[in-house]
Amino acid sequence: MPLVKTWQLIAGSTVAGLALSVAAVAAAGPWDSGQRKAERDRAASWSLLGGADHAEPPAPAAPNAPGVLAGIGPGGAIGAGNGAGTAAAGDTRLADALRPLLADPALGPARTASVVDVGTGRVLFESGAREPMTPASTVKIVTAAAALAALGPEHRIRTTVAPGAGPGQIVLVGGGDPSLTARKKSPAGSGGSLVALAADTAQALKAAGTDSVALGYDDTLYTGPARHPIGANPNIALVTPLAADEGRPDESVSGPVDRVEDPAREAARSFAALLKERGVTVTGEPGKAKAAAGAQPLAATLSTPVAGLVERMLTNSDNDIAEALARQTALASGQPASFEGAEKAVAARLAALGLDTAGSRFADGSGLNRADKVSSGLLTGLLARAADPRHPELRPVLTGLPVAGFTGTLRARNAGTSPAAGLVRAKTGTLTGVNSLSGTVVDGSGRLLAFAFLTADAADGPAAEKGLDKLAAAVAAAAQR
Repeated sequence: MPLVKTWQLIAGSTVAGLALSVAAVAAAGPWDSGQRKAERDRAASWSLLGGADHAEPPAPAAPNAPGVLAGIGPGGAIGAGNGAGTAAAGDTRLADALRPLLADPALGPARTASVVDVGTGRVLFESGAREPMTPASTVKIVTAAAALAALGPEHRIRTTVAPGAGPGQIVLVGGGDPSLTARKKSPAGSGGSLVALAADTAQALKAAGTDSVALGYDDTLYTGPARHPIGANPNIALVTPLAADEGRPDESVSGPVDRVEDPAREAARSFAALLKERGVTVTGEPGKAKAAAGAQPLAATLSTPVAGLVERMLTNSDNDIAEALARQTALASGQPASFEGAEKAVAARLAALGLDTAGSRFADGSGLNRADKVSSGLLTGLLARAADPRHPELRPVLTGLPVAGFTGTLRARNAGTSPAAGLVRAKTGTLTGVNSLSGTVVDGSGRLLAFAFLTADAADGPAAEKGLDKLAAAVAAAAQR
């Protein structure tokens, strides 16, 4: 069998393994499954392969990519220029396939593109790659990279219970954990649990001879408006450091649903009920309060690690996790935990990664804000950084991307017999009149390619999505020949 076909099978089987674990993913969440953990472990051991080798070692026939990304310059986009459909020598077939698809009127009057070899930084195709566009949810790639750079993949967010300032009072203190749940079985695997926190708190209280308390709650870690600029919307709850199950009043774990009016108060009420179940009397209704100065926590619960939060955010396009990670990035960077503070912190983290953010704007972490602006070149630059062996902390950006035809927001896209099925991993972006797609695919020789396609003002959103899917499929098809 020719070498290229062997690598096609290797690359395909790597992602097909994820497809075969869909049942486990559905049960445990792809962000906390054994498959994802194995992917992270494998990615972390890539060494000088530059993230291009998705085969099980050893694979002696695999070509080694350089250990540096020399083509990523200070301009943020990989390569230079703003040319319309330029292609490096030897990649004319890819360019010939993409040009007519990018010209599809269904994509709207504005569209940009960038395709790069992340191992070498070589531009394979670009069109308007430095032009800032509204990215919609593909900005979550930015949020993910900034949070991982600021916090590290193993960081966990604490929710605590501490003695209050008043006699007989305890205070539930929100730390910004978006995985915090009041359910007996966490929908996201290991993560912050009010059930476990109540059990530990009750044990501590009883050990101190206390079985009756007044409960307060502290949701003051964040500053600025809690309401996203789009207003009340089923796609996002109030952005607060204390919320259980993302303020969802039903059993859903993702997707749009009307949220509770005050997530912090409802989380405190749920916690009070859990304490009562464990023999602790809670007097009165929970109210806002502060912990006693210098008081040590009675109990604490820890979030899913940031790596898992990033993967869940990207797979399901979770807006609540995105805004929480943006604020955690702000806190870790010494900025106020607000929309404005997060914007400054994210921009600074990208600059520290060597990416020029000129012309970009990160008005929120989720992409719901149309004021967000990024370029297709910046997105492929970030994906390249995530594959760089010098930045293993960024690897969850790659492992969290949905798989075409199998997981998350790509489950029903490029499915079946599409050449992209099981091979393309990408983040979707959708607002009215805005459609985008950015991700990765492994080519027949083991190279990891990154791509980004941003469009605006399409009259028919579903038709624009199909146009983007054709572009991604073309990258996959050209890559496998």
